[in-house]
Amino acid sequence: MTALYLASAVAQPTAGKAAEVFGPRRVLVTGVVAVAAGGLVGGVARDLLTLLISRVLIGLGTSCAYPTAMLLIRKRAREAGMDQPPGLVLGGLQITGVATASLGLPLGGLLVGAFGWRAVFLVNLPVALVTLVAALAWIQADGPLRGRGVRDVATRLDLTGIAGFAAAMLALLVFLFELPTAHWWILAISVVLWVLDVLWELRASSPFLDVRLLAARPALTNTYVLFGLVMLCQYVVLYGLTQWIEAVRGYGESASGLLLLPMTLVSGVVIALVSRRNSVRGPVIAAAVTALAGSAGVLLLGSSAWIGLVAILTFFFGASTGFAVAGYQTALYAHAPPEQLGTASGLLRTFGYAGSIASSAITGVVFHQQVSDHGIHVIAWIMIGVSLVLTVLTLAEGTLRTHPAPPRA
Repeated sequence: MTALYLASAVAQPTAGKAAEVFGPRRVLVTGVVAVAAGGLVGGVARDLLTLLISRVLIGLGTSCAYPTAMLLIRKRAREAGMDQPPGLVLGGLQITGVATASLGLPLGGLLVGAFGWRAVFLVNLPVALVTLVAALAWIQADGPLRGRGVRDVATRLDLTGIAGFAAAMLALLVFLFELPTAHWWILAISVVLWVLDVLWELRASSPFLDVRLLAARPALTNTYVLFGLVMLCQYVVLYGLTQWIEAVRGYGESASGLLLLPMTLVSGVVIALVSRRNSVRGPVIAAAVTALAGSAGVLLLGSSAWIGLVAILTFFFGASTGFAVAGYQTALYAHAPPEQLGTASGLLRTFGYAGSIASSAITGVVFHQQVSDHGIHVIAWIMIGVSLVLTVLTLAEGTLRTHPAPPRA
């Protein structure tokens, strides 16, 4: 899982940067091929190292989808003479992402039960083949690559910046995944690497992580931070509640997955309704408030509580997810520079992964001894604290809007 998280967190903005340099269609097709290769390698794997390589390939490949899709949507909108695409276009992209992320676990369980664990990897082959055919048939070819040397490509991609970002992220991941044992020296290494990477990016002519852009466009920076906090709440629910349902209430994996299924359905409905308006401030406030309400509701859970309460709570968190992904994706589209939309889109996903990683660390620390009612209540108070911070920051935030103000010089 660490390999998958690292590959995805680094590959999302990297794929976006590559799509800005080489063209979104080329990067998307490369990603599809990587997914197919990862599925094949995993399907025939006979040791842990081969499985690790498979996970990395799948993580790298799937990371190409979102940033290239955003660039392709931007291109089509410009060709149609629109500043922004119809809301349902961005909404459809997010509904697809939420659905695949949420349905992957139960579908994977069905495949393992019916055909064995190798089916989870091999199923990527037909999916990748269909995607490849559709991409080649329906997506317009990128323009020609005019004689770019290796040095020019390396500079435009900012390979040094990518390597620094990956190293700093790896150190942070290792520190978080080792909790509750705190190796502070690993965190110190991560901090040093982040500082060095920022110093490099301030000098780079085509920075991978554009620090000056983030300083000049506070709305874009706030979009990343607030989205990461929302995803922290959502993933704590997914990880913490799932463990509690299985360990304390005695439900199996399939039953616990069904109890959380309304979260996916509600988020999809909310995205479809909210994305029509291409609005930002209303949805992000609603995301924070519903996350706070759902977090407070977790305090009502217990070994003797009505199990249907879990399904009710998932409605709150599903609504929060729907409001968040619709609002923050619209904010990203509005506030990111068009020529850097690929990297900016990838960074939004990276912050989402950061929330997921932090939530995994939280549940690991709280449930380190055992999964219990006390533990789920501790998680509830942590979620309430995070949600309160999110709500206050969202209400105080005044830069997020559908139509951005001119960036500061």
